[in-house]
Amino acid sequence: MSFHDGDTRAGYVSPTQVTRLRPGHQAGQAEHSQLQNKTDQLFTLTDGRRLGYSEYGTSDGTPVFYFHGFPGSRISWPAFDHDDIATKMNVRIIAVDRPGYGISDAVKHGRTLLEWPDDVIELADSLSLDKFAVLGISGGGPYALSCAFKIPERLTKTVVVSGMGPATAPGSKEGASWLFPAMPGIVRWPMLMLMGMVVRNWPESVASQMKDPLSSPDQELLEAHPELATMIVADWQEAFRSGIGGTHQEATLFSRAWGFRVQDITSRVYLWHGDQDKNVSASAAHFLADSIPNCHVTFSENDGHLSIVYKHLEDILRVIV
Repeated sequence: MSFHDGDTRAGYVSPTQVTRLRPGHQAGQAEHSQLQNKTDQLFTLTDGRRLGYSEYGTSDGTPVFYFHGFPGSRISWPAFDHDDIATKMNVRIIAVDRPGYGISDAVKHGRTLLEWPDDVIELADSLSLDKFAVLGISGGGPYALSCAFKIPERLTKTVVVSGMGPATAPGSKEGASWLFPAMPGIVRWPMLMLMGMVVRNWPESVASQMKDPLSSPDQELLEAHPELATMIVADWQEAFRSGIGGTHQEATLFSRAWGFRVQDITSRVYLWHGDQDKNVSASAAHFLADSIPNCHVTFSENDGHLSIVYKHLEDILRVIV
């Protein structure tokens, strides 16, 4: 079921593999004991900043650092793991707030993507984790790739789902996720202030209207599971807990060069993307798949930005375990 469809040159052999999921795809099940979820945990980094994180799944399971979306926070994991799949598959999820989000302190200077792996290593060392996987969803994707580039010797797997691409990649700016990165800073700040105020004061209204600009698969998902929209809004509220500074800084970061070339990633990367994604265009996944030397990409023709995570989380975690 794996093949490469990105190059037709005679004699061309690519390590990139493409899998396509079609309606009716099902996953198996496993049974494991549950970890008492630990939220609102704080770790102090060597530079004095505090890094907030939560844990889900099993305490002795396969360790996976989960990098949330943009904007987002450590509490977003349960929105996607609706059936406690991490516990069933014996996975330990470590969901980390990036700087300026949730309970993590902001970085006062303009931060870069390549500073993130250093924070992850410090936290992993404090948890006595020598090897671990990274899973980035949406805006967390570039952070997972920065780890694959900078600390491949510490990683067991790198997985990116609905992940954003570099600003210079063809089609990367087509999706709704580029709304804030595309804005000039002088416009972005008041727009984020407005978003923070609306999310804080009228969460029910935001949740009820969330599906309107989304793809059909995502709209159907939110109609069938309205609690998911409520959980996403709660995640946005947590993201803005300390203000909009973290989101503003990250939007600036996404609008610039990443500081490394994805072509120079030496470890294997697994990409998952919905063909109907309106938040991050599938063009971003095509660019990453064609650029990362050792890559397996799974396109799902019947999924959007959210539904691919919600419906296929067990398959995604199976890649890791």
